[in-house]
Amino acid sequence: MTARLLSILACIAFLLSSLQFKAQAQEGSNDYAALVDLFKEWRTFENPPLLNGAPDYTAETFAERRPAFEQLRTKLTMMDTSGWPVDQRVDWTLVWAEMNGYDFNQRVLRPWARDPAYYKSLWTYRSDVPAHEGPTHHATTEIWAYEFPLSPSERERLIKDLKVIPPLNQQAQRNLTGNARDLWIAGIRDIQTQSENLRAILQKPGVAEDEGLKQVIQDAINATDKFATWLEAESKGKTGPSGIGKDNYTWYLQNVHLVPMTWEDEVLLMKRELARAWSALKLEEHRNRALPELTAADSPEAYNRLANRSAKRLLTFLEQEEMVTVKDYFEPALREHLGQYIPEEQRNFFWIGAHYDPQPLYSHFYHWFELARMDNEPNKKEIRRGPLLYNIFDSRNEGVATAVEEMFMQAGLYDDDPRVKEIVYILIAQRAARGLGSLYAHANIMTMEEAGGVHSEYTPRGWMKTEKDLLIFEQHLYLRQPGYGTSYITGKYLVEAALADYARLQEPEADGFVPMDFFDRLNAMGNIPIALGHWELTGEPAVYHNTKEAGSK
Repeated sequence: MTARLLSILACIAFLLSSLQFKAQAQEGSNDYAALVDLFKEWRTFENPPLLNGAPDYTAETFAERRPAFEQLRTKLTMMDTSGWPVDQRVDWTLVWAEMNGYDFNQRVLRPWARDPAYYKSLWTYRSDVPAHEGPTHHATTEIWAYEFPLSPSERERLIKDLKVIPPLNQQAQRNLTGNARDLWIAGIRDIQTQSENLRAILQKPGVAEDEGLKQVIQDAINATDKFATWLEAESKGKTGPSGIGKDNYTWYLQNVHLVPMTWEDEVLLMKRELARAWSALKLEEHRNRALPELTAADSPEAYNRLANRSAKRLLTFLEQEEMVTVKDYFEPALREHLGQYIPEEQRNFFWIGAHYDPQPLYSHFYHWFELARMDNEPNKKEIRRGPLLYNIFDSRNEGVATAVEEMFMQAGLYDDDPRVKEIVYILIAQRAARGLGSLYAHANIMTMEEAGGVHSEYTPRGWMKTEKDLLIFEQHLYLRQPGYGTSYITGKYLVEAALADYARLQEPEADGFVPMDFFDRLNAMGNIPIALGHWELTGEPAVYHNTKEAGSK
C-alpha cells in the first residue's frame, strides 16, 4: 500500500472519530436505527416537490429548501458512530456521500440549468447498472417496464407518466440558463430522439384504438418537438466550457463517489492502463501468430450458435473454477442479453468483438447477475437495498464488471482459445482511452469532440471508428456525469487492490485464497463504492476525504 493511500486512509477514520459531539447530539442520535430513520427522511426530501405536475427544479425552490437540507446534514454529522461496527459506519458514509452529492449538484454540476439531456423523460431500456447512467430527473417514463397491450391500471399509470413531459419541458426553458456549449449541443440529440421514441409508442399493440392515450402521447410529442426547437435556437449563444475543472472533479470523486484518487491520479492510471493494454495486446498477437485468426459470425444462425456456446462456457467456468456462487437466476439473466446478429457495417465497438467471441462481453455482463440479485435477493440493509443516488455505485458496478473480464481470463477462461485474450486487451484499451479523453474534457483542456478523438484514435484495430453514435453517446454521458468515464478502469484498479489485500490477509490460512469467497462477500455487501467494500473486507477504511469544498478557490 502506497504512502499516499495510507495517509489518506487515515482521513476517513479521523472524519468519523471527529463527529462525536455527544454533548450537542440529541438523545438516541448514536443509535443505528436513528441513521436508518434519517436515511428515509433524507430520501423523501431528495425527491423534489411538484410544479404544475412536474418535479420542481427552479432556483427559487432550491433556495427555499436549502435550510431543510442543512438540518438533515447536521443531524447526520451530529451522530456518534465511534462504537458502531464497520458495516454500520459504512452505511453512515453512504448517507454522507449522498448528501454531498445533492450539495455538489446544487452548487457546481447543476444539471437542470446546464444540461438539456437532464430533461430526457422517456427511457426505452433498463440500465445495466442499478440506476440510469448520468443525471436523470425524478419522474421518468420507463417504457421498457410496460407490457402492451396495457391493462387498465397500467394504462392509467402510463398516462400519468407521460403527462409530466409538457410541464417539465416548459419549466426547462426557464431553468436552462447555463452556458455549457458541448452539453447543450449534444443534449439536443437526446430530446429529438425522445420525440422519435414517443412516436414509436403509437405503434404498440392496443394504442391505435385508444383515443385518450393517443392524445396524451401526441401532447408529449408536441411538447418535446417545441423544446428541441427552442434548444436549437438558444444554442447559437452558448459559448462556454462544459467541464467542471480539476479541483471540482477531485472533490466530487473523493467526497461523493468515494474514489480515493485525484484528477491527476486518474490521468496517470488511464495512461498506464492504456499502455499496458496495447503492449499486452501486441505481445499476445505475437504469441498467437501461428494460430488461425478468429472468424466473425456471418449469419444469424452462426451468431446464435456462438452466443449459446459462449454463455454456457462462461457459466460452467464460473461454477467449476469456484469463481463465484452461480445462482439459479444467473443463466436467465444472461440469456436475456445475448444479443443478435448485426450486419458487419452496422456493428459498434462492443458488437464487433462479440461477433468474434462474446465471452469477454458476457463477462462484463456480470452487471445482469447483480441486477438479478437486487430483484431476487434484495439487500437486508435498508440503506443498501435500492440504487445509490448520483451514480455513486459506478466504481463498484462498472469496476467489477470491467475487472472480471481480465480476472476470468487470468483464471483460465481462454486457455483453450488464446485468440480471445486479444479481445480482452482491446476492451481495456478502449475504456482507458475513453476515460482519458473524459478527464481532459472535464479539465476543459479538450472539447467533447477532441476527447472523442482520443477515445477513437487510441482504441486498437480502429474498432471505435466504425459507428459514431456510440462515441457521441459515451463522451456525452461522461461529460454529464463526472467520474463515470473513468470508473471502469479506476473501479477495476480498486477491485484489484481490494482483492490483493483480502488475499494477503487470507494467505496464512491452510486453504489459501479462493475467488468465490472474495466475490460472494463483495456481492453480499450490495452495490456500494468499492472503497467501502474494501473497508468491510479488510477492516481498513479506503476513502479519501478532501476538506476543501468543491467550487472554492
